[in-house]
Amino acid sequence: MKIVVTGGLGFIGSHTVVELQNENFQVVVIDDLSNSSLEVLDGIARITGKKPVFEQIDLRDKKAVQGFFKKHDDVVGVIHFAASKAVGESVQNPLLYYENNIASLVYILQELQQKELANIIFSSSCTVYGQAETMPIAESTPIQPAMSPYGNTKQIGEEIITDVTKISSLNAILLRYFNPIGSHPSAEIGELPIGVPQNLVPFITQTGIGLRASLSVYGNDYPTVDGTCVRDYIHVVDLAKAHVIALKRLVEKKNTAKLEIFNLGTGTGSSVLEVISAFEKASGQKLPYTIVNRREGDVTSAYANTEQANNILGWKTVSTLDEAIASAWKWEQKIRKSN
Repeated sequence: MKIVVTGGLGFIGSHTVVELQNENFQVVVIDDLSNSSLEVLDGIARITGKKPVFEQIDLRDKKAVQGFFKKHDDVVGVIHFAASKAVGESVQNPLLYYENNIASLVYILQELQQKELANIIFSSSCTVYGQAETMPIAESTPIQPAMSPYGNTKQIGEEIITDVTKISSLNAILLRYFNPIGSHPSAEIGELPIGVPQNLVPFITQTGIGLRASLSVYGNDYPTVDGTCVRDYIHVVDLAKAHVIALKRLVEKKNTAKLEIFNLGTGTGSSVLEVISAFEKASGQKLPYTIVNRREGDVTSAYANTEQANNILGWKTVSTLDEAIASAWKWEQKIRKSN
C-alpha cells in the first residue's frame, strides 16, 4: 500500500517513515527541505535497508500538489506532518504560519476528497488545549483559545479536516501529541533543529556537548512539584509507532467514526528539573543551567489522559523518560563527532 508522508524528513516524520517501512508499506516522502536535510534519507535507508521514494515539493504550490497526486494516483493514505512549528516565530510572523500550515493542508485535502477511498492522519498538538483546567488532559477536554498562531493553525487544521469528512469519503484520525523527544536507538536519525533549539531536550543536549554555555529554565515559581513547568515527554519511536497503528486502523476500516481523535503521551508529567536530572544521569555530567523569568505563553502543566489511545487505538508507550533522554544524548554525541 502506497502511503504519502509529508514532512517525512523531519524529526517525527523520519521516525514514522522507518516504522512504516518496517511494516512493509510503500512510502513516498514529500519534503521541501526548509527544516530538514537530504541526509536523513540515507539514515532511513541504513535502518530499514530501503530508501523511500522522495519528492521535493513546497506544498504551498497548488499546481505541484495536483501534479504529485496525478503521478501517484494509487495513494491510499496521507500522514501529514509538514508544517512550521516554532511558537515564538509564529508570533513574530503569523502570515507565514497561516500560509504554510493551512494552505498546504487545503491543497492536499482538495486532492483527497476527489478519491473514492482516502485516509489522512493529521499531526496535531496538545497546544490545542491551551492551559487546561484539569489534569490529565482527555480528548473531551474543552479546546481553549490558542495561545499562538502556531497553536491556532493546529486548531484550524482540525476544524478543516472535520468539515471535509462530513461531505466526502475521507476518513481521518487527528493525533494530538504531547512532547516528543529522543531519537532512533541506532542514532541514524534524530532531532536536528536548525539554529537555536526551540524545544527543551535538544537545548539540554547541545548544552551538554558544549554548543551552548548554559540552559535557561523559565521560572521556578509555578505551582508544581519543584516550581518548574511540567510536560508529558514521549519517546519519538513510540510516537511513530502510533501513526502506523492509526493508519492500519483506517486502511483496514476498523475506525468507528469518519473522524477520530487520540491524545498521544505517556500519561505522566515531568518537570524541567526532572528532565535535567535524567540528562545528568544519562550523561554522567552536571548540566549548567540558570533560573530566569517565566516565558510568555508557557502553560504551567500539560500531560495526557491516554485511555482512548490505550483502549481504542490499542497503543501505549514503551520507553521511559530516562531511555528517551539517553537516546537523545547518544544522537547528539554522534552528530557532533561527524561534523
